[in-house]
Amino acid sequence: MNITRRRLLYLLPAAAIAWDSLIAGAPEAAPNYNMTDHWWGLLMDITKCIGCGTCVQACQAENNVPDGYFRTWVERYHVADWSIENPIVDSPDGGKHGFPPLETEGGKSFYVPKMCNHCADSPCTQVCPVGATFVSPDGVVLVDQKYCLGCRYCIQACPYGCRFLNPETNTASKCTLCYHRINKGLTTACCETCPTGTRQLVDLKNPNDPVHKFIETHSVQVLKPHLATQAKVFYYGLDGSVR
Repeated sequence: MNITRRRLLYLLPAAAIAWDSLIAGAPEAAPNYNMTDHWWGLLMDITKCIGCGTCVQACQAENNVPDGYFRTWVERYHVADWSIENPIVDSPDGGKHGFPPLETEGGKSFYVPKMCNHCADSPCTQVCPVGATFVSPDGVVLVDQKYCLGCRYCIQACPYGCRFLNPETNTASKCTLCYHRINKGLTTACCETCPTGTRQLVDLKNPNDPVHKFIETHSVQVLKPHLATQAKVFYYGLDGSVR
């Protein structure tokens, strides 16, 4: 979608309104929820993931994700004994129904859940021409559907491939970290249904949060650290072959 200078000038007032909405606390929060008291992230413990796809199913049901699209998905990596540089990666239907047996013998296999990394310095927010995508005061990257143009700039800018254009609304869509749940004291749908505890919500402003303590005392990583996006999805036990 090409945006002319005249069109951009026309849209600037809408961007200002969107920003005012954000400052006023636009994402609807529960009473007594103070956004500035929290800074949300997620821990993925790769050593626990069994590739069952329950998280993908829960996300789609909770957020009405259209068939064939994913706010979160699971990838299976198979690394041959002789090389970690060229892993075999598959994700049939986003890992929604688990994975078929591997025909390849030898080496090692493991599962890696992926999603929006809710970056504190997110490329997607930097390219949105009207401020429809933004980082909330509590650290969640959101999309204001009222102002999204469907221009796809944010989809192209995301280095994690986590955004898509919703075919029903023609607007950008992605994981919201179940914002409608966490601001009411609940955890995300994917964390709640994970049978092994692979996924765990973390409040990085709460020093007493046990997940926060785990992150501080264990060696965790983020995806694509060289991009310096300040991603807030932390991985424990991440193999060096993961892209």
